[in-house]
Amino acid sequence: MAVVAPGVGALAAAALAALAAIVPAVAAAQAPPPPAISASVAIGGPDPVAPIPNGFLGLSIEYQSIAAIAGPPTDQNTVFDQLVRNLAPSQQPVLRIGGDSTDHAWVPEPGLPGSPSLFWWLTPQWMSRVAALTSTLNAQLILGINLEIDRPRIAGTEAQAMLNAFGADHIAAFEIGNEPDLYAALTWYTAGGGRQVLGRPPSYGFYDYAQELERSASVLPPLSLAGPALGQTEWMPALGWLLDMFPAMQIVTYHLYPLNRCFTSPGMSTYPTISNLLSTASTDNLAAVIEPFAATAHAAGRKFRVDELNSVACAGQLGVSNTFASALWVLDTLFALVRDGADGVNVHTFQGAAYSLFSFANAHGRWSGTVNPEYYGMLAFAQAAPPGARLLRVVARENRQLRVWATRTPAGDTNVVLINDDPAQAVNAMVRAPSAVATAQVELLRAPSVAATAGVTLGGAAFASPTTTGELARTPQPERVSPTNGAYAVTVPAASAALLTVPPAGTATDQLAGLPR
Repeated sequence: MAVVAPGVGALAAAALAALAAIVPAVAAAQAPPPPAISASVAIGGPDPVAPIPNGFLGLSIEYQSIAAIAGPPTDQNTVFDQLVRNLAPSQQPVLRIGGDSTDHAWVPEPGLPGSPSLFWWLTPQWMSRVAALTSTLNAQLILGINLEIDRPRIAGTEAQAMLNAFGADHIAAFEIGNEPDLYAALTWYTAGGGRQVLGRPPSYGFYDYAQELERSASVLPPLSLAGPALGQTEWMPALGWLLDMFPAMQIVTYHLYPLNRCFTSPGMSTYPTISNLLSTASTDNLAAVIEPFAATAHAAGRKFRVDELNSVACAGQLGVSNTFASALWVLDTLFALVRDGADGVNVHTFQGAAYSLFSFANAHGRWSGTVNPEYYGMLAFAQAAPPGARLLRVVARENRQLRVWATRTPAGDTNVVLINDDPAQAVNAMVRAPSAVATAQVELLRAPSVAATAGVTLGGAAFASPTTTGELARTPQPERVSPTNGAYAVTVPAASAALLTVPPAGTATDQLAGLPR
C-alpha cells in the first residue's frame, strides 16, 4: 500500500476540476467558424438618383481643432492635407468648420465679453492657419457663424473677417447657428456656482429662430447661406417656407447620428453598442429621414447636405465609435444617403472625440498621424463612388446579413460593394454584373474583428502607424476573379466588406483572364 502525503488527493482533484473547466473553453476557442452562407446578387441599370457630385465626401471639424490640426503656415500638417485629398481626389474638398463650437466662437472686439470656458477666439493666427490650409487644398468652406449669442454685430464681424482671410472663391456658404432647435434644451455654458445657462428660454420656437436668422443674415457679406443645421426633425416641415424666406440659403444642412451617449440607457435601440450601430435602424432608417427634406430642397433648386454625421452623438463612445464596426457602418450609410438624396456629406471629427478619424503629433517639425478605423470605410466609399458615378439597382437574394451597393463610374467600371456585418459567418456571393465577361478585381476591407481598433486593411494595405505621408504604406493588392457562367464568385469574410470592380467589356483587363493568380 502506497503512502500518500496528506492533501495530495484533494489537490489532484482540484487540478482535474480546473482542467475540466478549461478544456471546453479551449475547444470552443478552437472551434471552426460556422459555414459560410450563400447569396445571389444581380446588378441592374441606373437608379433614378443624381450622379455623385464633386466634393460629395468631406469633413466637418470643430473650430478649436481645425487650426491645431492644420498647423502654422510655415509648418503645415502635410499628413492631414493628404488624408483630406484621399477622400476627394482631383476635387475641391468641402470642409465644414463648426459644430458646437460654432456658437462659442467669435472674432474678438473691444468691449465684447470673453471667457475661456465659453468662447473660442478667432484670432488672426487662427485665420492665417485656416487660410493656408484652404489655399493648399483649394477647399470649399462651410463656415459656422455664432447665432446663440444673438448679437448680429458679432455675426457680421465674424463673417467679414473670414471673407477677408479666405476669399469669396473659397466660401461655399455661411451657416448661421448650430442646431438652434436645441438652444432651449441643452446647456450653452456653465456660469459661476455651477449654474447651467440655456441659450434660449423654453418658449423658443421655429419662428423665433427665423427672426433671429433674418437679423444676422442681413449684416453678413452677400454670399450663400447654409442651414438650418438642425439635429431633429421637429422644425423641418417648415423647410419650404424657410427657403422661400431666404433665397440666399442655397445649401440645406442637417445633422445625423444614429446613437447617443448622453441621453440613452442600455437596452434602448439608440444606446451605443456595436450591434446597434450595425443595425438597419442606424443605416437605412437613419438615411431615410432625409428623403423628404432633400426632395423639398431639390424642388426649390437648392442642394441638400448632411454636413455633420458620425456614429454616436456626444463625442462618440469608446468601444463602439473607434472600432472597425464604424468603418462598416459609415461605408453603408454613405451609400444610403446617396440613395435618399444627399448632395454631400461631412463626417464630423475633432481632437479627443471617441469618433475622431485621426490624430496627429508634431515632433521637431515633422508631422505624423494615426488613422482610425472609420477613415478606412470612408476611403473605400471614395474609391467605389467617384464623382459622376451613378447608383445601380441591386437585387440580392438570401442576403440576411449582406448589404450590397453598386455604381457605374464615368469610365464605365461597375463597382459592387458587399458589406457583411455578421461577426462570425462569411458569405459566398455570386454576383451577376453588366459586362461580366472581363476579369474583375476584388479588394477586401477587413480587420481582426468587428471590435478591433487597429489592424484594418483595404486591399491588404494599411496606413503606417504612425504615418508620415497620409498615404497607404503600399499599393493595395486586389485579387483577380474571372466570371463563371456570367457571375463572379466573391467570398466576403465575417465582419468585412468587399469591393468588386468589373471593367467594361473589351478592356485590356480581359487579357488577364488567362494569367495565374
